[in-house]
Amino acid sequence: MTETLVAAKKKYGNLGEYSVQLSRWYLKPMGAWPDPVTTRREKILARISIVVCWCIILFTVIPAILHIVLVNEDIYLKLKTLGPLSHWCVDGFNYLVLLLRQDDISYCIERVRSDWKTITRTQDQEEMWKSAKLGRSIAGFCAGFMQGTIFCTCFVLGAFKRTVEVGNKTMDIYTLPCPAYKFPVQTNPTHDVILGTQFLSALVVSSSAAGSFTLATIFASHALGQLTIMVTWVNEFTKRSGEKMKKAQTNEIGTIVEHHLRVLSLIARIERIMSPICFMETFKCMLGMCMPSYYILAEWSERNIQAMIIYVMVFLSMTFNIFLVCYIGEVLKEQCQKVGDMVYLTNWYHLPDKEILNMLMIISRCNVEVKITAGKIITMSVYTFGSIVRTVFAYLNMLRQMTMM
Repeated sequence: MTETLVAAKKKYGNLGEYSVQLSRWYLKPMGAWPDPVTTRREKILARISIVVCWCIILFTVIPAILHIVLVNEDIYLKLKTLGPLSHWCVDGFNYLVLLLRQDDISYCIERVRSDWKTITRTQDQEEMWKSAKLGRSIAGFCAGFMQGTIFCTCFVLGAFKRTVEVGNKTMDIYTLPCPAYKFPVQTNPTHDVILGTQFLSALVVSSSAAGSFTLATIFASHALGQLTIMVTWVNEFTKRSGEKMKKAQTNEIGTIVEHHLRVLSLIARIERIMSPICFMETFKCMLGMCMPSYYILAEWSERNIQAMIIYVMVFLSMTFNIFLVCYIGEVLKEQCQKVGDMVYLTNWYHLPDKEILNMLMIISRCNVEVKITAGKIITMSVYTFGSIVRTVFAYLNMLRQMTMM
């Protein structure tokens, strides 16, 4: 493992940058990356990127909303429009949150970088490297699968013509991922221009969603690594002999307590960033699980294999996304509680009275529940994921009975 760490340092240089590199790739082109060291030219380019991204998003969202409200269609076509539109709206909201929470994101990034600088012991850095590598792998898979699903959906729903019956005639018409109100989409190059714009807007909103998930995963994995390191420090501190304990520096346990508070502060910032995002993601993923299932049931007789494969991919992507957020909340909660239990199970009774009191500070702080919430309302946990799945299938059954009778 030491050779692996040395090789990683040679390859990536600063491992703190390696931890956040994936998020920077997604967020910097959108102007949402909070880099404090920037020139005036870079700041101007970031603001231009933000304006351009919002214009592209609104060019897709506003016509789709007008189409749902003003065009007289049956309920199934409106529901079919609602699914893709919810992704654009929710991920646009996530983009707004990322822009408004740049101070908190910057704090977490600097905390990751500073931990890599201040923790120099090899075995501790090995633990940090394992956590960073795991978090980056999960974040990369989640982001890649999410963006691949969105682009496949846009391609299948927009690049091919669809056969419909109008009166006694059968016609082949162009479709779009999101309908465009009052635009002549059946003519070229209008259809290609609008489809290209919707592809760009899909890139923007999927990048904001991918950036949100990568930030949550990377910061959470870093916090878990720091808690593991802290438990190692406590075990080493309490296992010393009595003679060595007398010669121990008086501020050593204070360093451990301070490190614990720093990790809890990082988790509090993660909660501040992710709380509104988790709330909207819960809503989006419920729609993203319910509506594709409904589309599959509604179009089963047509045997449209391409569309059904896309709906299955969307369902799996949304399921994985909400499970990942719930699992992050569950693991952080359990690990914070586990720290208090591990401290209590050490040989604390061999410590001097003053050091026992310091250990009690860690235990008492661990008794305060640490959790990731959705809008300060729903606690993200594995139990919450089960409740979401049950709710999705309850709504699916209700929707099926109302529209397929």
